[in-house]
Amino acid sequence: MKTNSFVLRHIGPTKNEVAKMLETIGVASIEELIDNTVPSDIRLRNNLNLPSPQSEFEYMSHIQELASKNKLFKSYIGLGYHPTIFPGVIQRNILENPGWYTAYTPYQAEIAQGRLEALLNYQTMVSELTGMELANSSLLDEGTAAAEAMIMLFNTRSRAQKKGNAIQFFVSEEVLPQTIAILKTRAIPLGIELIFGNHESFEFSEAVFGGIVQYPAKNGEVYDYTAFIKNAKTVEAKIVVAADLLSLAILTPPGEWGADVVVGTTQRFGIPLGYGGPHAGYFATKEAYKRNIPGRIIGVTQDKNGNRALRMALQTREQHIKREKATSNICTAQVLLAVMAGMYAVYHGADGLISIAHNINNLTATLSEGIKQLQLKQVNNSFFDTLTIEVSDAKKVKAISESKNINFFYPEANLVSISLNETTNLEDVNEILQILSEAEKTETVTFNTTTKYNLPSSLKRSSTFLKNEVFEKYHSETEMMRYIKKLERKDLSLNHSMISLGSCTMKLNAATEMLPLSWPSWGNIHPFVPIEQAQGYQEIFTNLEQALNEITGFSATSLQPNSGAQGEYSGLLVIKAYHESRGENHRNICLIPASAHGTNPASAVMAGLKVVVTKSTSEGNIDVDDLREKAMLYKDNLAALMVTYPSTHGVFESSIKEITAIIHECGGQVYMDGANMNAQVGLTNPATIGADVCHLNLHKTFAIPHGGGGPGVGPICVAKHLTPFLPSNPIIPTGGDTPIEAVSSAPWGSALVLLISYSYIKMLGAEGLKQSTIHAILNANYLKTRLEKHYPILYTGEHGFAAHEMIVDFREFKAKGIEVTDIAKRLMDYGYHAPTVSFPVAGTLMIEPTESENKEELDRFCDALINIKKEIDEAESGDTNNVLKNSPHTQEMLTSDSWNFPYTREQAAFPLSYLKENKFWPAVRRVDDAYGDRNLVCSCNPIEDYIA
Repeated sequence: MKTNSFVLRHIGPTKNEVAKMLETIGVASIEELIDNTVPSDIRLRNNLNLPSPQSEFEYMSHIQELASKNKLFKSYIGLGYHPTIFPGVIQRNILENPGWYTAYTPYQAEIAQGRLEALLNYQTMVSELTGMELANSSLLDEGTAAAEAMIMLFNTRSRAQKKGNAIQFFVSEEVLPQTIAILKTRAIPLGIELIFGNHESFEFSEAVFGGIVQYPAKNGEVYDYTAFIKNAKTVEAKIVVAADLLSLAILTPPGEWGADVVVGTTQRFGIPLGYGGPHAGYFATKEAYKRNIPGRIIGVTQDKNGNRALRMALQTREQHIKREKATSNICTAQVLLAVMAGMYAVYHGADGLISIAHNINNLTATLSEGIKQLQLKQVNNSFFDTLTIEVSDAKKVKAISESKNINFFYPEANLVSISLNETTNLEDVNEILQILSEAEKTETVTFNTTTKYNLPSSLKRSSTFLKNEVFEKYHSETEMMRYIKKLERKDLSLNHSMISLGSCTMKLNAATEMLPLSWPSWGNIHPFVPIEQAQGYQEIFTNLEQALNEITGFSATSLQPNSGAQGEYSGLLVIKAYHESRGENHRNICLIPASAHGTNPASAVMAGLKVVVTKSTSEGNIDVDDLREKAMLYKDNLAALMVTYPSTHGVFESSIKEITAIIHECGGQVYMDGANMNAQVGLTNPATIGADVCHLNLHKTFAIPHGGGGPGVGPICVAKHLTPFLPSNPIIPTGGDTPIEAVSSAPWGSALVLLISYSYIKMLGAEGLKQSTIHAILNANYLKTRLEKHYPILYTGEHGFAAHEMIVDFREFKAKGIEVTDIAKRLMDYGYHAPTVSFPVAGTLMIEPTESENKEELDRFCDALINIKKEIDEAESGDTNNVLKNSPHTQEMLTSDSWNFPYTREQAAFPLSYLKENKFWPAVRRVDDAYGDRNLVCSCNPIEDYIA
C-alpha cells in the first residue's frame, strides 16, 4: 500500500469496501456505475492535463518554497487593512481546530449552540462599538457591506421618495477606493445614481435618498459629521457610515450622532491580513430595519423546556427562500472570521480595546509631532491612526522606504499616507521619521517617549461598551481556552460524524491543506503591496487559475468573488458586459429552471435582469419544451440561462446539450451554477455541456472548510469571449482588458484560503480529482440503494442512478403527524447533522455523502435513518408524545429524576449500539423559533441581568 499517496487519505472507501458497495448497488464495476450515471455525450475523452500529484510531504516542501518568495515588509498602507496581533489562544483553539472550522451553517440550532453564542458575542461587540441597536452576524467584507447598506436604504425608501423618484446616493470622495468601486458595480444594475463630492459642501435635495461617509476618512481625518447628518434628515436621506471599528473604542460612535447604518470590517480584531481576506465585514443598523437587514442575525429564544437557547432569527429572510423577490443574494457569511474577531473582543475586553486604540492614537500623535519638527505639512487636523503628509517627491520616499522593507501609501506625486497599527511601537515611529528626513535631506528627529494625543471633545467617546459578563470574564489564557472549549463542545462538526448536506459537499478539509494558513509568510501581507512583494501568492494564483481553467474547460478565471452567490452575481455581470459590448444592452431576460438554487433568481435581479422561470417535468428535470417556448418568446431580449448541473435534484439530465444549444440559438449565454461541480470534475465539465461561464464553490468542491457558515470563495471561470470582462480592482489592476468594476474589496478576494484549494488540486492531481468525483457518485448511490428499501427516493437519472446527491421523500409521514423537521431533530440523537431540509422540495431531505466518508460511516448513517423509519412505524397517528416529536434529547433530560415519556431513556439516547461509545449530546431541547421572533433579542444580556 502506497501510504504517501494523498488520494488514499482523502477518499473514504477502501478497495475492499468499494467491491462490497458495488455489489449492494448491483453493478459489476465502477465503470458500469459511471456509464449509467453520466450521459456518454458529455463525458470527457481525455484525462485532465494537470501536474503529477504531490505527496503531503512533497507539498509541504513546495508550499514552504513558495512562501519564501513572499516579502514580509512592515505595512503602513492602511485603506481598511492593518497588521494585527493574532492571540495564540484564538489561533490554536479556533483557526487551527477542526471542531470550529469544519462546522456547517447553524441551520440546526440545537447542535450549534457554541457557534451561535460566539456569533451573539460578535453582534454585541459590533452593535455596542458602533452605538447601533442591531448588528448581523457578518457579511463578506467592508466594500460589499457598504453596497448592501446602500441597497437596503434604496429598497426601504419612503412612499414619497419612491413617488418622487429619489434615486441619488451621495458618496464622499473620502470613502475607500475599493468601496467606491463596489458601490458603482452594485448601483448601475438597480438604477441608483451615485453622486460624488465633499460632504462639507454637498447640498441635499429631494432626489437624494441616502449617502455614505468614511470615519475616519480615507486620508485619516476624523470629521465631525453631525451637521452633515442634520442636513440629510431635512430631506429624509439616510446615512451610511463606513467606520474603523477599533477606532470606535475611543471615537464617538456613529450611532450617537445619528447614523442609520454603520458598516466596516472586523479585520483589525486579530485577523491576519492574508493578502486581502477572508475577513468578516460588519453591518449595524437601527431596529426599524430588522426585517430588511441583509444576511443573518443570531437571536435569543427558548427551547421546549423554556431554557435559554440561540438560533438564527427571522429565518424567513434567508435570501434563497425569497428567490426573485429577495433584496440581496447574501447566502454565505464569514462566520469563522466573525467568531475569531468576537473572541478577540472577549479576550481583551473594553479596557483592552481602549488601551490598544489609545496606544495607536498616541503613536500617531508622536509621528505627527515628528513630521512637524521635520517642517513637513501634515494635512489632518484630527486623526486616529492615519496621517497624510506633503513631501517633495513621493517616489523618493517610496524608494527609500522599500529599501528598508517598509510600505506606505502614495495617493499623489507629493503625498504620503501612513497608517499605524496594533503592532507599531516607538522604534517604528522613529524609523518612519528617519525615512522622511532622508528623503527630504533634513536632520532626523528621534523620540524617547510617546506623545499623548488629546482628541477634540466632540470626537471623544464618553459612553461605555462591552460591560456584559462575557467581555469581563475571560482575560487569562486559561479561562479563555476553557471558554472556547466549552463552546466547541456544544457544536457538532465534521470531527464528530458525516455532515451529508445536499449541495454543500462537507468533505474532508485535510490538515496539510490547512497548516500554511497560520504561517506569517502567507498571513502578514497587505492586499495592496506591490506585486513583486507577493510572488509566492502570484504563483499560486496563476497555477490555480490554470488548473480551474483545465477542470472547467474554460479560458480564464477570476478569483475575486468571495462567496458562491457573489460568483453568481459576477458571472451575470460579465454576461451583461458582453452583450453591451455588442450593442445589445436590451438583453435583460434570464431564464431560470424552477429547480434552481434560490440564490440564482436573487442574483439575477441584483444584476438588473428580469427572471422568467421554466417548468420541471414530473421526473424533476427541466421541461425542454417549456424552456424552448420561453427562449423563443424572449429571443430578442434573452440574456442568459442559469442552470445547475447536475441538477439540484441530483440528476445528470441527458438533455443538457440540447438545452444550452437552444439558448445560444436565441442569442443568450449559459451560466452554470457550480454548486454541484463535485459530480463533474474529471468526468465532464461546463464547457462540454455548452456553458459560457460558471462559478465554483471552492468552499465545497475544492475543500475550503465551511467554518460554520463561511469563509466561502466563488471564483468564476469563463469562455474566451467573456475573458475581457473579468472584474478589476481600483488599486491593483486585475481582470480582463475591458473589465467590470470590482465585486469584492480585495483584488483576489479571500486570497489566504485559496491556498487550501491549490493544495487540494496539487496533491490529488488529475487522477485523484477524477477518483474523488467517482467515489462521491459511488457513495451517493450506495446510500440510495440502502435507503430506497425504506423511503421513496424522489428523482433518479434515466437508468435509475443518482449523481452525487439524492432527495429522500418523507411527505407520506405527515398523515401520522410526523414532519421532516422531526426526522432532522431525531437524527441529532443518533449523532448526525440533518441533511438539507425541505430544499429543493418541501418535506424532503437532500443527502450528499461526499467521497471522504468510508463504508462504515455510510452504514452508520443508513442504520440511523432505517431505525428512525421503525420509530415512525411505531408512532401512533396524531401522537405528539413520541421519541420523534420530543427529539432531540439532552443529557439533562436523561439524567433527570423524572422521566415522563412512553419510551425508555435508552430508546431516547442510545437507540443504536454505536452511540454508547461515541455519543454527542445536543446542548438544548428543540428550539422555539416563533418565540424568538416575537421577542427579538440579538445581543448579550446587560450586566444587570447577571447581578443576583
